[in-house]
Amino acid sequence: MFKDNLIQLRKMKQMTQEDIAEKIGVTRQSVAKWESGETIPDLDKCRMLAELFEVSLDDLANYEPEIENAMGLPPKGKHLFGMVTVGDKGQIVIPAKARKVFHISAGDQLVVLGDEAQGLAILKSEDFLAFVDMVSGPRGRG
Repeated sequence: MFKDNLIQLRKMKQMTQEDIAEKIGVTRQSVAKWESGETIPDLDKCRMLAELFEVSLDDLANYEPEIENAMGLPPKGKHLFGMVTVGDKGQIVIPAKARKVFHISAGDQLVVLGDEAQGLAILKSEDFLAFVDMVSGPRGRG
């Protein structure tokens, strides 16, 4: 896992082993050994790698794609939950992992926003209303 994630992240960022070595203060040979699985960096170097690639330390060490041919290790805080099918009446089922990460439960109200150039966004209504209050001042509650 770690070695595969390191190789993938380095290639995604179009970096060489030398580039990584220079940024975290090790030799190119150290990076090569990490990528071959011969050795594993210490925790401090792992933290530096995670920061360099903007991923969580846990994902750097443990990420395995759940979906075959997935796009790879996501940036910190970003997720690919999989595909959903739209039903005849427009309903979708939000994947269980997404519901867990975003604390969505049965009966919660969601707001669907859209931008024709960028797509759809789904937010919990309470979060959306808190944002509206923040930018426009409290709504009259009568």
